[in-house]
Amino acid sequence: MIKLSFVIPAPEHKSAAMEFRREWGAGHIDGSRGLHNYEVYEDWLCSLSKTTPGQVPSTTYFGVCDNKIVGIIDIRHYLSESLLLRGGHIGYGVRPSERRKGYAAKMLALALGECKHLGITDALLTCGKENTASARTIERNGGVLENEFTDAAGGVDLRYWINVNPLR
Repeated sequence: MIKLSFVIPAPEHKSAAMEFRREWGAGHIDGSRGLHNYEVYEDWLCSLSKTTPGQVPSTTYFGVCDNKIVGIIDIRHYLSESLLLRGGHIGYGVRPSERRKGYAAKMLALALGECKHLGITDALLTCGKENTASARTIERNGGVLENEFTDAAGGVDLRYWINVNPLR
């Protein structure tokens, strides 16, 4: 069983967070609230407490296993019109060296518990149609495909809903 926990990003995570960021290279880090755009960790930390126009409040966590940041996840407290089409309630990313070890599924399961605390009863998650690993992770956590969404540039996203409070 995977022993993974969530931690709120804090100053003491600077070294581990920047190592996490470097491993991604120049690419976009899903679920990171833009960590890839920041050279200075403290600037990114400060940005987490701010909501810019068009952005909804969210909570970002590092997924940590054995004192190593293996992933990052952002839980949006409600959906804007744009998040309803693309993005959804939860965005996440697992560092390249830690993929295919079950971390994404565990992080998503923990995030769904956080959604329940936020009063979200049905969580929307989206992923690119070509991202079969993410689609499988969402489905393993109860995701039901609603539809596909094609954006103006021709990109296709899958839109899944997960009932956070299923009857058992």
